[in-house]
Amino acid sequence: MKRIMVTGGAGFIGSHFVKYQLDTYPDVRIVNFDKLTYAGNPENLKGIDESRYSFVKGDIADAAAVRQAMEGCDAVVNFAAETHVDRSIAGASEFIDTDVRGVYNIVEAAKSLGMARVLLVSTDEVYGSISEGSFKESDPINPRNPYAASKAGGELIGRSYFHTFGTPVVITRGSNTYGSHQYPEKVLPLFATNAIDGLPLPLYKGGEHNVRDWLYVRDHCSGIDCALRHGKPGEIYNIAGGNERENIELTRRILELTGRGEDLIRLVPDRPGHDKRYSIDAAKLKALGWSPKMDWDEGVALTVRWYRENEWWWRPIKTGEYLAYYKRQYGTALQR
Repeated sequence: MKRIMVTGGAGFIGSHFVKYQLDTYPDVRIVNFDKLTYAGNPENLKGIDESRYSFVKGDIADAAAVRQAMEGCDAVVNFAAETHVDRSIAGASEFIDTDVRGVYNIVEAAKSLGMARVLLVSTDEVYGSISEGSFKESDPINPRNPYAASKAGGELIGRSYFHTFGTPVVITRGSNTYGSHQYPEKVLPLFATNAIDGLPLPLYKGGEHNVRDWLYVRDHCSGIDCALRHGKPGEIYNIAGGNERENIELTRRILELTGRGEDLIRLVPDRPGHDKRYSIDAAKLKALGWSPKMDWDEGVALTVRWYRENEWWWRPIKTGEYLAYYKRQYGTALQR
């Protein structure tokens, strides 16, 4: 694969994937197609090798723009998505437009252009909650919030194109991903930046013992790359971090790393339909040679340190649209 289109390449995982490709493969060229919504930030790609990189501003919901950008590419990796569960609960329309209609536009263009590979980046949330054990790719999906449902819808569109037209679609389902450059609506950067400033950490009451499997962003990128290059079209591959932790444990670790006390924890009303535990089995991808490398304690420490040392990146973000969202989401609860 010499020329790869990455949609959503200015976002959190997408930007790390762009850097991973350019760092790992000297002959790869990247086309970054990104709408630059609130979570897309060109600063995420500061310092990359621009001789093998080009940027196209566009929306995957725009079929003509998608097809034009994909021309001449060998493969497309789709990160472009609305991803935040809380926002999907407040209103799901944009999630359907991007996560379902957008995927349709990508696979339709790929079919037309005869593209060699289409990789759709999805989430472990499509499985729903599991009390014991871990989901395998062959298990049925049971999305329980609008975000997860929209990602499942996109997956189904992609797989239908493989079965009907032979479009070489591969799907990955990653567990909770963390690392630098993550928009601070998500729990780790939200809690880390709030703790740095001595502000309350809004922890869902009733969800403090919910379990998530944490996957370092570089490990997620290497897993996606493995599936892209070695996965079989029509197949799904779980990418798991192997680091299951209760939300309260993550919260306490962040407080420890920022030198703050547990008096900053504020229990707020729980999220509707809050899934208790996510857990996926990544044996299928590991059989292709992939494995996660980052230790959880080390990864969280590196991530929190990055936010401490790069206030220039997140302070401008935590104003404007972000601040309005934060007040809508937590304002009343934090005043109780």
